[in-house]
Amino acid sequence: MLKKGSKIYSILTGTCPKCQNESMYQVKNPYKLSTTLKMNETCSHCGTRYKIEPSFFYGAMYVSYGVGIAFAVAAFIISRYFIGTELLTSFFAIMGTLIGFMPIIMRLSRNIWINFFMSYDKSLDKKNT
Repeated sequence: MLKKGSKIYSILTGTCPKCQNESMYQVKNPYKLSTTLKMNETCSHCGTRYKIEPSFFYGAMYVSYGVGIAFAVAAFIISRYFIGTELLTSFFAIMGTLIGFMPIIMRLSRNIWINFFMSYDKSLDKKNT
């Protein structure tokens, strides 16, 4: 399932969608908030430009909404049905989850967005290795 060459691999690891050999981000830790969204211009392995056009990643905001909803629903189900909390406590669990996971949600959304437009190219695996 999480094998190199799949879109899921690129999305979850934040690697180049074309060659999947290096991170798209300058700093791997998403919780270093000053650099959460700072990306490399190109992949040093295959030369893929990450910003296809100016303001390319504005589309990731729409993906971020869906990803945020998924995290919120998961937090609600876990807090309400598995832990058995009251409704108000479940609301606070949702808020805490969204705030705590915001850097991950933002990066995950960008990863999903760029993978809509680029696909893995197996021939780039042999390049520069």
